[in-house]
Amino acid sequence: MTKVIGLTGGIGSGKTTVANYFEEMGVPVYIADDGAKRVMQSKNILDEVKSAFGGNIFDGDILNRAKLAQIVFNDKEQLAKLNAIVHPAVKLDFEAWLEKYKNYDYVIYEAAILFESGRYKECDVIITVTAPEEVRIERVIKRDNTTREQVLSRMKMQWDDEKRISKSNFVINNNNLKNAKEEVVKILKILNIKQKQS
Repeated sequence: MTKVIGLTGGIGSGKTTVANYFEEMGVPVYIADDGAKRVMQSKNILDEVKSAFGGNIFDGDILNRAKLAQIVFNDKEQLAKLNAIVHPAVKLDFEAWLEKYKNYDYVIYEAAILFESGRYKECDVIITVTAPEEVRIERVIKRDNTTREQVLSRMKMQWDDEKRISKSNFVINNNNLKNAKEEVVKILKILNIKQKQS
């Protein structure tokens, strides 16, 4: 049976970069954020979002993600409400994706809120990616063209590194890309991952 490696880390830690390294080395990677974007194009999910948050976050039939983000990233209850709609759909999307990789020993499930959503319980191995807080803030400001305050408010909605690390099997310190890549190689050796071709 294919084992699932949960890959997580706080906003700006560089999880996606690390996920890309695993993919380069032959481990299939599922990005939960991309899964969420896919499921949020389905009419059923959009209808649920509309009834939960109101029609004013839509421009016609199109969901205005910025308006929705403003609501949920400043209020834990609203975020929990959105997650209750999106997470079960992402779980189904992941299960359908996993079917294609049944003959692999391991796959990666990359998610920012792996612990907060409870999905970590379904992983066989967990890797947390860390980076110094200032580095993370700068990365996100640059990437999302956002403000420091907005980044900090999103950080507050997530577990801190200490809490994540306490529940993880491996930690990758993503201070620099070379170090992160070396850590990935080490983990592959420890897990003895020799990928079969699908």
